[in-house]
Amino acid sequence: MPILNRNLSILIAMQAFSMTAPPLVILIGGLVGARLAPSPGLATLPLALLVLATALSTIPASMIMRRFGRRLGFLLGNLVAVTGTLIGFLALVQGQFFLLLLATACLGFNMAFVNQYRFAAMEGVEESRQGQAVSLLLLGGIFAALVGPEAGARGEHLLDQPYAGSFLLLTLLQGVVSLLILFGYRDTEVVEAAIHEGDGRAWSALLSQPLLWLALLAGAVSYSVMSLVMTAAPISMHEMDHHSLAITKTAIQAHILAMFVPSLATGWLIRRFGPVRLLIAGMAIYAGMIIAGLSGRTVGHYGATLILLGVGWNFLFVAGTSLLPQCYRGAERFRVQALNDFMVFGTQAAASLGAGWLLFQLGWSPLLWATLPAVLLLGMMTIWARRPAL
Repeated sequence: MPILNRNLSILIAMQAFSMTAPPLVILIGGLVGARLAPSPGLATLPLALLVLATALSTIPASMIMRRFGRRLGFLLGNLVAVTGTLIGFLALVQGQFFLLLLATACLGFNMAFVNQYRFAAMEGVEESRQGQAVSLLLLGGIFAALVGPEAGARGEHLLDQPYAGSFLLLTLLQGVVSLLILFGYRDTEVVEAAIHEGDGRAWSALLSQPLLWLALLAGAVSYSVMSLVMTAAPISMHEMDHHSLAITKTAIQAHILAMFVPSLATGWLIRRFGPVRLLIAGMAIYAGMIIAGLSGRTVGHYGATLILLGVGWNFLFVAGTSLLPQCYRGAERFRVQALNDFMVFGTQAAASLGAGWLLFQLGWSPLLWATLPAVLLLGMMTIWARRPAL
């Protein structure tokens, strides 16, 4: 079976266009929030609501797909996102902060479905190639990281109201996803069979698997550490250490590329060495990230920290996702995937919201030290679960 089949190709395109929403909101959310919010302290609430809505929608998204299949679930999420982009346009035209919050909440709801593209990618290939499928899917993030902010910037002066055009451009990008789902994507036989199966084993049996806990923790640690450091880094670089905004932007762009470019090799690495060894490599890279960040506050130190952060995230996230199918069967997939994503994106939300407080209360170096217990916990979990994984 070729790895790049029709469904996987469609999913990669869906990933590329769907994922343009978060970087666009990251770029302009605070700017338009500052214009519309009743007080400056609420300027970043649109972005925070995007993250929270994603975390809170993970379980409902999985249950919807358990009942109706992935195709209808993906389409529902996408249509809510398209609606959200139009609400965002209306928010800027009318100057309504509440509508802006509703718009980003709609986009966050859709991201809970988009985050399940990786499971759909694994379901369309043979077991030995599932990690490679996830790696290929993540390559769509490179397109999104470049096009999302570009659409946000180009839309600033497209219409009379600043940034209203950004949401219209995002409407077009999300509309492409609608066409891909309607005319390209199809549910696999694996999903169609799972919809009609029973619930499977009880939670007590599922949660007794050390390998499941390793997969869950790998995803949670990958995202929480990445979000904590990435959210704090530009503030520490620009506001506290007075590096220029241009240099700070370049460092963040390098980090985003480091998150997705390794996917060119991650698929081969996971087939050659297995997900557990890739996970161990990811932990070592995270440890190197902490050391680099603690070694100094120059541009080079920040750049090395953010690049290692991106590569470590890729290794840990792909490894954890690849381990997960070994822990469920049949219709259990939807329950286990829901639990996984709730942990992953719930911890991401907590890390994103807590990054500013930790940075301003404790500083950059203590914030980096605060990531160490999570990495050590994952290491202990790896020792506990490694024998079943090999």
